[in-house]
Amino acid sequence: MKSPYVSELQVNQQVTGVFLVHSKEIRQKKNGDLYLSLVLGDRTGEVDAKMWDNIAEVMDTFDRDDFVRVRGVLNTYQGRPQFSIHKLQRVDESEVDIADFFPLSARDVEEMAAELKAVISGVGNPHLKRLLEEIFNDPEIASRFSRAPAAKTVHHAYLGGLLEHVLSLVKLCRLVASHYPEIDADLLVTGALLHDVGKIYELSFDRSFGYTSEGQLLGHIVIGLRIIEEKLRRLPGFPGRLRDLVEHMVLSHHGHLEFGSPKLPMFAEALLLHYLDDMDSKLECVRAQIARDRQGEDDWTGYSPTLERNLLKKNLYLNGTDSPAVEAAPAPPAKRKQKSPTVFGEKLLDALGGARAED
Repeated sequence: MKSPYVSELQVNQQVTGVFLVHSKEIRQKKNGDLYLSLVLGDRTGEVDAKMWDNIAEVMDTFDRDDFVRVRGVLNTYQGRPQFSIHKLQRVDESEVDIADFFPLSARDVEEMAAELKAVISGVGNPHLKRLLEEIFNDPEIASRFSRAPAAKTVHHAYLGGLLEHVLSLVKLCRLVASHYPEIDADLLVTGALLHDVGKIYELSFDRSFGYTSEGQLLGHIVIGLRIIEEKLRRLPGFPGRLRDLVEHMVLSHHGHLEFGSPKLPMFAEALLLHYLDDMDSKLECVRAQIARDRQGEDDWTGYSPTLERNLLKKNLYLNGTDSPAVEAAPAPPAKRKQKSPTVFGEKLLDALGGARAED
């Protein structure tokens, strides 16, 4: 079994291990010398890596998506782990267990594929059901859909992540639709199943996760519409206005123009799909951020660029030691009972009062 995994690396630890090259750049120092900037990873995560010296003999011996054996030490830079490489050597694929290097859904893929079929069979609208069957009975689409991650890094970023995300979203759609009787549950579920279908061609996931050229040029929304339009051509009786609603849900599911949606959600099911999709993806971000956090026993995770905040590790916080209770302020001393003035005292007070009045 591979050792160490990225999740096992400790700061100031001397490390020798095999990792997958997720990205590779040859950069230039201020003095003109070259250095390597890499992202190395395995199924437990990624780590930023730099090779500062003696790179001429290794920089052309490997590329992105190759396996490399590295020796070096894990440091921190600007509060984040950074691996300083002293030696690097390419490793042939035959020497590694591929399963050690690709994050995988905790759910069984075959079980999820069977659940997807059951969801489609439960759609009552015959037109929507025929469209879904036409798409997901396509062997290539079905195969890629069951393997694809939901994103490169943001959420459900592991093999099977797209299918896991979609099935989670379907459950949310059914729950919320049962609360609002005016919602068309079949239409909402269809939007959930199809909103990210274009990611099967937008993302590359044979080795490390990245974007295909098609994905970079078009994005998953446009690719998804292509898939839907191609399958609709085989369904000549499909109602045109229902097609418009389905395609609008795909176009608008990001919810905001600045987030990549060409259109804003303009009917209830489209708006609901956006909010539920956003909620499911963000809660997965929270789970993943806490699971891979490297801050030890600290109650807070490192900063999440996706969520734009640090996150409280709730369970660790609840099981920790409470701060000392604030002690109650001491009671003020009791006032002494005033004695009644004597006759002399009364005259003295009158005299003083008269003097103050004259000042």
